[in-house]
Amino acid sequence: MQRRGAVKVKASKRAADMASSQLKYLSLGVLVFQTTSLVLTMRYSRTLQGDGPRYLASSAVVVAELMKIVACVLLVFKEHSYSVRALNSILRQEILQKPVETLKLAIPSGIYTLQNNLLYVALSNLDAATYQVTYQLKILTTALFSVSMLGRKLGIYQWLSLLILMGGVALVQWPSDSAVSSEKEPASAGSQFVGVAAVLVACCSSGFAGVYFEKILKESKQSVWIRNIQLGMFGLVFGLFGMLAYDGERVREAGMFQGYSTVTWTVVALQALGGLVIAAVIKYADNILKGFATSLSIILSTLISYFLLQDFEPTSVFFLGAILVIMATFLYGYEGKSSPNPSRA
Repeated sequence: MQRRGAVKVKASKRAADMASSQLKYLSLGVLVFQTTSLVLTMRYSRTLQGDGPRYLASSAVVVAELMKIVACVLLVFKEHSYSVRALNSILRQEILQKPVETLKLAIPSGIYTLQNNLLYVALSNLDAATYQVTYQLKILTTALFSVSMLGRKLGIYQWLSLLILMGGVALVQWPSDSAVSSEKEPASAGSQFVGVAAVLVACCSSGFAGVYFEKILKESKQSVWIRNIQLGMFGLVFGLFGMLAYDGERVREAGMFQGYSTVTWTVVALQALGGLVIAAVIKYADNILKGFATSLSIILSTLISYFLLQDFEPTSVFFLGAILVIMATFLYGYEGKSSPNPSRA
């Protein structure tokens, strides 16, 4: 009897390990798909030559925030057994009756709204591959803010990885003498300097807002979905103000949905729901898996930019820089037990 019981325990453990392994690979696929598809579709949508006006980036940010709020409300609704009464009670209790806690989210929400707008600016001026590699500088900014705001200590391998990361990004941005790239540059590509500046500011904002949000989550026991609803509410307000301030005249002339197409709605959906998917699967993805996801995403973005979008001409210096960034990503997750970083969806 004891032997049979031991066999059953081993079988159930083997089944659990197999399920865990499958979830890890599923997480890898989801991470790669979300990271790569959002960047590529956003780049494609910002360089697509259409007959009518191009869609407003500020409008897309507002719609994404609205979709995010709806999705989080549905998730809270599901958590409370699809009870409308329970949903009303939890929203009133956690949001309306805790104004101080809710107001704490105004700062990261405003920064995230700025960051989302900057990503559209960046991908209007940079190809997807260069953007993907350069945006990995958010690892550096997140690490520095974690040290200063959370008192987190980094190991020697992590500090070394940050130095390698900076070197790799510097090589990726190294000016190329290739005349081919300048000839192939589309008229809508804009200024590389503007694109790089937008990415750098987005990296800083991402690092600060991410660590600030993590600190808030650790200090409270609220659901991450409730926190994302609070973020989305402020984000919607900030986004509307930004849209009216910068594109108010164009909105009054042709409406906020001018230039929207299937591609635009795909970009908005990926931006709104992608973060929720990542938040749901991130607990199954360890640092090595996230390193693989980042590496595969960079490689896929490079290949698709070159072969399909044809807006990118890789050089040996770019490849060297990309390899260093990929190495730094793996090395950063190598040492130490890093606590999960609750990402804002």
